[in-house]
Amino acid sequence: MSEATIVEPQLIERAPDTRGPSSPFPRSIFMIGFAAISLVIWGTLLVQIARAIEGGVLTQRCVDVGLLPDIQGARGVCNIVEALGSPAETIMLYSGIGLGILGIALGFSSYKRMDTPRKREHCITGGVLGIHAVGVAVLLLVFRNGRPDLFAKHFLNFTRIQGYWGSFLQGIKNTVVLAFTGELGGIVIGLILALFVLSERLVVRGPARTYINFFRGTPLIWQLATFYFLLLFGFQLRLSAFVVAIIVFALNTGAYAAEVFRAGIQSIERGQMEAARSLGMSYGMAMRYAIVPQAIRRVIPPLMNEFVILIKDTALVIVLGLVSSQYELFTWAREGVSDTFNATFFTTAAIGYLAVTLPLIRLVNAVEKRLRSGLVGIAGTGT
Repeated sequence: MSEATIVEPQLIERAPDTRGPSSPFPRSIFMIGFAAISLVIWGTLLVQIARAIEGGVLTQRCVDVGLLPDIQGARGVCNIVEALGSPAETIMLYSGIGLGILGIALGFSSYKRMDTPRKREHCITGGVLGIHAVGVAVLLLVFRNGRPDLFAKHFLNFTRIQGYWGSFLQGIKNTVVLAFTGELGGIVIGLILALFVLSERLVVRGPARTYINFFRGTPLIWQLATFYFLLLFGFQLRLSAFVVAIIVFALNTGAYAAEVFRAGIQSIERGQMEAARSLGMSYGMAMRYAIVPQAIRRVIPPLMNEFVILIKDTALVIVLGLVSSQYELFTWAREGVSDTFNATFFTTAAIGYLAVTLPLIRLVNAVEKRLRSGLVGIAGTGT
């Protein structure tokens, strides 16, 4: 090894931080903005928690708006309303507004005078956090001056969910089963359709393109209703609504997945196919062993995004008659509202959807970040 290739370990250093140093003044602006948004959001949560721990009673104001002792969960709803209108909450909100305005004024009037990117970033971030704090605080002030009691009574009375938690978990399970099986079937259908669409023969390409355009051009809710009766009356197949929903989800997802796969396959460099053919592979073998495996790696993120979308679309099975053991989240919520005349079931269903989709969204972002290096992006395939 020549001397020119020898690098002493002590000479290897990290790249310099080009953002430069900060200073007390821009850091103070950042902390002002952070304190403002913390007072508004975390302060409000702390006031609510403190009121809940304290227990509270049904105040006359709560009784006057219809929160009577015989209403299940009336005390908890009253605690929410009273905490929102308490002096402590008022102090939190107006303090947040004051600090937010201060952060906005200092941040946006000072950042141009800062001599390093880090200082400018601290000033701008403090100003933006101030804008967030003022916006959220104003919304809370307007909300509490309206009828928060009615909203809390009908959408935040989680006591009414007691006795339904088992069916709630079953609803989450059914939602995931519908989405997962529909997505899995759609991936298989989509890959086959993508290969057909890429064919040079019109008799192969035409029907596949017709299928894709049909399922992408008609509403999913129409497909669910129509295919249920088509299978029942047209083909005399007495399938349960749950099974029909899985079939329709797979057919619909297949149309979108086909476009994702097509874009993924076409993004592979043409030289890959030429190299495979030069090794003696047929077109089918080249697609199977060289092109499609690379394309699948590239389309994983958009396919995962399709899965997240399909989880939310499972709510459309409300148009079909599911039995109670097959209720997905939205149907579970609708039945709960019908039983209790309280919309807290819809709020709980939203929490359930978020509990399923947010981890998946984070997983999609992590996979995209991991696969981003050296991969060609696939655009224009969103639903």
